[in-house]
Amino acid sequence: MISAAELKKLREDIVFSETLKGQPLTFHATWGTFSPREIDAGTVMLLDYMEIREGDDCLDLGCGYGPIGMTMAKIASTGETLLVDRDFIAVEYANANLARNGITNAEARLSNGFNQIEAGRKFDLIASNIPAKVGNEMLYLFLYDALAHLKPGGRIYVVTITGLRQFFKRACNEVFGNYKKLKQGPQYTVAMAEKNAD
Repeated sequence: MISAAELKKLREDIVFSETLKGQPLTFHATWGTFSPREIDAGTVMLLDYMEIREGDDCLDLGCGYGPIGMTMAKIASTGETLLVDRDFIAVEYANANLARNGITNAEARLSNGFNQIEAGRKFDLIASNIPAKVGNEMLYLFLYDALAHLKPGGRIYVVTITGLRQFFKRACNEVFGNYKKLKQGPQYTVAMAEKNAD
């Protein structure tokens, strides 16, 4: 049996700090969100290999409690960053974490993929830590929607389990006409594709 005191403790926010891509950040998370006690290795690897420019307008797709989007917003300080997730708890925590860290050029919003993002909103940079089990159909929707929402010359960066790397290579070449593997490890692979500038 779990005691009342232990239950109370389980309901409290999990709080930790981390430096991501040189940016010191504090996070509040809760049980049920992805990787609530620490930033997962895939997210760290993704951020390590991303190029983020000061003026980039950024999208964090599947933001969880916000580590990727928060890092992008801090570095792309003169751009606007949007964080989206289909889980309302994740969105609540992401918005609260943005406020706690004084990040004013970003917001989190409830959206299943791109379905709550305005059709005309365009980004320089889209990033996602892709869940392993969403299915190929959702992944194709994600890539085609990303293409539609990228500015010419815009980039998409993804980290996937290494077992998905061949699918992403084929799909990115099909959708974007290009694919670049940035880092392959035993568990995760980071890759990017670019929307043609013409």
